[in-house]
Amino acid sequence: MTYVVIDNCLKCRYTDCVVVCPVDCFHASAEMLYIDADECIDCGACVPECPVEAIYPEDELPEDKKEWLPINIKKAPELPVITEKEDALPTAEERKKELGY
Repeated sequence: MTYVVIDNCLKCRYTDCVVVCPVDCFHASAEMLYIDADECIDCGACVPECPVEAIYPEDELPEDKKEWLPINIKKAPELPVITEKEDALPTAEERKKELGY
């Protein structure tokens, strides 16, 4: 099993989760994060760190978010690893409110 970043991360890109990851499985695009399924050790340390609830275990993905597993699998290896906290995107607070957090 792996953890999966869903579209709640889009236009937010909070990076609190990458700091607690013991295996550096997070990868970053300009708009969001992705988890490399081959690197993830299923520890779940990242889940409570996400302020917009964008990270799920693959077997608990909501039905309408299952498409994000193959997206993470494809995108993560193409992008640079991120291991340090960075500022959230300028659109993060607005997006967070839009999502109801």
